[in-house]
Amino acid sequence: MAKIAFLGLGVMGFPMAGHIAAAGHDVTVYNRTSAKAEAWAAQHGGGHAATPAAAVTDADFVFCCVGDDPDVLAVALGDEGAIPAMKPGAVFIDNSTVSADVARQLYTAGQEYGVMTLDAPVSGGQAGAENGKLTVMVGGDDAAFATALPVMQCYGARVVHMGAAGQGQQAKMVNQICIAGLVQSLSEGLNFAIEAGLDTDKLLEAISGGAAQSWQMVNRGHTMVKGEFDFGFAVDWMRKDLRICIEEAKRNGAPLPLTEIVAGYYAELSANGHGRNDTSSLIRRLTKAR
Repeated sequence: MAKIAFLGLGVMGFPMAGHIAAAGHDVTVYNRTSAKAEAWAAQHGGGHAATPAAAVTDADFVFCCVGDDPDVLAVALGDEGAIPAMKPGAVFIDNSTVSADVARQLYTAGQEYGVMTLDAPVSGGQAGAENGKLTVMVGGDDAAFATALPVMQCYGARVVHMGAAGQGQQAKMVNQICIAGLVQSLSEGLNFAIEAGLDTDKLLEAISGGAAQSWQMVNRGHTMVKGEFDFGFAVDWMRKDLRICIEEAKRNGAPLPLTEIVAGYYAELSANGHGRNDTSSLIRRLTKAR
């Protein structure tokens, strides 16, 4: 069993750290809001620390799951940051969804301090985190991946090594690009069904077993029709992810015409006060006139 630090206890990090502790590892947590770290420690029996640097003392593996590029850089490399305080040979695993550039910055910093790093963004939402069934897309060196794989499997049902530093984040970008277009087309299809007077329960029963089937359809179709949008991954977080996708596409020359349109739709929802709704709330734009 390893000594673990987990930095960031949001809707994803809190249960992910819990799965690592449940596997028998010695886990110390850090969260910007200390009350959440104290609550996690009370629930799971681990320790908590006041700073990232204090949390990572003697840790074999350090996991990070925070919001955006500045948050990762602050936790990893800021005042009382994790990487300079880690012991040589330890592994820093960033489960946040951030830019590939930040992933490469962490890799370079890790080399400077004798620390291995992995960018390892996750997909599967709050339910996947709570059930320990996330998909993990990993960038970094082979040795770091092999070393950290058994611990990542505590919360990941599918852990795939994509390649060099930054390529885990690029894989997550592809994931979000695909989801954005899918949710928009599902919204349009369901709204069409409503306008046509179809029984949406029967419709979803019929088409969810065929070529149109998707995770979003099976898990969000019925709730979208009911106008229920409180299922974890929020519009404002998707806006951040799509911003990262679009910025990366400008660098590599890949056109993202549909993604840019959907990003604008999410911005509209956020401006209208729906930023904390989950991403399936795209259908709001189509049904709001009724």
